[in-house]
Amino acid sequence: MNSLWLAAVGGWLALLFAGYLAVYIKRQDPGNTQVRELTSAIRMGAMAFLRREYQALGIFAIVVGIVLAIFVAPAPWTGLAYIAGVAASALAGWFGMNVATLANGRTAHAAIDSYSRALRIAFSGGAVMGFTVLGLGLFPVALLPLFTADTHVWLAYAFGASSVALFLRAGGGIFTKSADVGADLVGKVEAGIPEDDPRNPAVIADNVGDNVGDVAGMGSDLYESYVSALIASMLLGYVAFDQEAKGYLLPLFLGGAGVVASIIGALFVRPSESTGGFEEQTRKAASSMNLGVYVSGILILIMSYFTTRYYLGDSFSLSPSYQGDDGLKVFIALATGLVAGFLLGKSTEYFTSDYGPVKGIAKASLTGPATIIIEGLSVGMLSTVIPIVLVAAATVVAFEAAGFFGIAIAALGMLVTLGMLLAIDCYGPIADNAAGISEMAGLGKEVRERTETLDAVGNTTAAIGKGFAIASAALAALAWVATYLEVAEIGMVDIMDAKVVAGMLVGAMICFVFAAMAMKAVGGGASAVVEEVRRQFREIKGLMEGSAKPDYVKCVDIATQKALWGMMGPGLVALATPLILGFTLGKAAVAGMLMGALLSGFLLAIFMANAGGAWDNAKKYIESGQHGGKGGEAHKAAVIGDTVGDPFKDTAGPSLNILIKVVGKVAVIFGPFFLL
Repeated sequence: MNSLWLAAVGGWLALLFAGYLAVYIKRQDPGNTQVRELTSAIRMGAMAFLRREYQALGIFAIVVGIVLAIFVAPAPWTGLAYIAGVAASALAGWFGMNVATLANGRTAHAAIDSYSRALRIAFSGGAVMGFTVLGLGLFPVALLPLFTADTHVWLAYAFGASSVALFLRAGGGIFTKSADVGADLVGKVEAGIPEDDPRNPAVIADNVGDNVGDVAGMGSDLYESYVSALIASMLLGYVAFDQEAKGYLLPLFLGGAGVVASIIGALFVRPSESTGGFEEQTRKAASSMNLGVYVSGILILIMSYFTTRYYLGDSFSLSPSYQGDDGLKVFIALATGLVAGFLLGKSTEYFTSDYGPVKGIAKASLTGPATIIIEGLSVGMLSTVIPIVLVAAATVVAFEAAGFFGIAIAALGMLVTLGMLLAIDCYGPIADNAAGISEMAGLGKEVRERTETLDAVGNTTAAIGKGFAIASAALAALAWVATYLEVAEIGMVDIMDAKVVAGMLVGAMICFVFAAMAMKAVGGGASAVVEEVRRQFREIKGLMEGSAKPDYVKCVDIATQKALWGMMGPGLVALATPLILGFTLGKAAVAGMLMGALLSGFLLAIFMANAGGAWDNAKKYIESGQHGGKGGEAHKAAVIGDTVGDPFKDTAGPSLNILIKVVGKVAVIFGPFFLL
């Protein structure tokens, strides 16, 4: 039991570091009156959305918690563990977004005097989300075995985390893209005004959306992935080591080592001041954050090697196909996941940053919207090759090294330095908001250029983060498939069984249904925002001349309502499908469904996220002065391509991460009740 408390210390360390960064941000100058007003408007809109989202989530969580407490043994602990998982994930999202909305205005103000300090504030704001997720993930999970050794309770906690992710990732994605698409179509395309122009009634809703979608949404997504990887590896380790404590303690110790490595890596993000142009500032920002990633990655490799070799010793129980002690086997599995995640990030960077694929999309804009959409779709499809190869290779190596436990450890390896990785991802929306605030507050051309540079780097880090989140979700989902096979006592799955084939087809199909519902919700929300923006341009006299102010609150309210209603359908699909199959066709059909959903969802998510990221950066590449720059015909075509890509990369694609894991957890929890 003392070992569990030792593992829990890592969670407290992450929370203390997040608190230190939050204090650092609050001490920074919030800027002039206009910057403070804009920051306050964005902050109030974001927190209002979160409150309404949590109200709906609370009702859902209470109902599900009661069902688990009554029907799933050991009652009532499964229900209470589920509620605890919901509460911890919701708290992480609230705290991370709370600080992020403080950081955006401070970043814009800091850019007046210092490019370096602006970057540090934005990165620190993202790091608060990263280390809050680590702390509120590791600490409660480490305490679960103190209360009970019943793995159903552990699973219920993970299911609680999934519920929050489903609400925030899907709902936040619908909100942000409804506002973004609505603002772009009327503002940039129809009215011809710049992005983040204060005359646009949807501009505040757009900035609010950056926070609820890419900070709270991404944070809840990766919180769920982290908790999934921890609990799946704890459960499978418990089985692999014949219910010895070391099987579930090792993943917790590795999580603690990841906290230390992430903190040290974050401390290395200290960019030097830059007086150069766009390219030099972009390079310095990227290299500074890359250094943090490299340092944390190297440190966790060293720390995990000694942790696994020392703790597991020289037994030969995990995998007879690989001759070596168990410590080395587990280290190989973890290193495989870590390296695969790093290489996948580089693949995403190639397909979504200023390299050949993005430049090819930008060039296609010269012949209109149709060709830029065709080129973007092809780039997204091609971008699936490397991630699939990497995850397939990682799966084989990890399984050969340590069986199903190795696959779970490989998933944990991708996420073990999550504090650092989520920091650079959540940095992106803060930098984006800072660029918008600098434009709306009229801070000047030089400040706008500095914040645009920070935003350009943030687009790349956000794209890498989405690819990383999808790949880690695929490995975590595979671990949940293995867990389901254990819990349901199925053994090997016969792919020639008609019920298994039927399940695979249904699993592949629900990914397309889920994505279609999410896209349709964005389309409906965007249409409502477009109509409201048009109405205000038409009815508010002096708005286009800048002598009257738009009604920002109305657009925020419309996007919130559409998000809350729009997420219901996708959520129902994720929760109901495994139950319907399990109670009609039986356990084997559910096993097939999990495999079909994993294969289809992984490919579709990578395709959509990378296509959307490539369209976005092709637009920004043109805006930097290429192919006629802003306002030209190529730019107008690129805006349309980006508009199509927005719900791809920020709503439907990332939301599939949650789907492929939620169906696994529902199957594991209710598996004992399914028909044979």
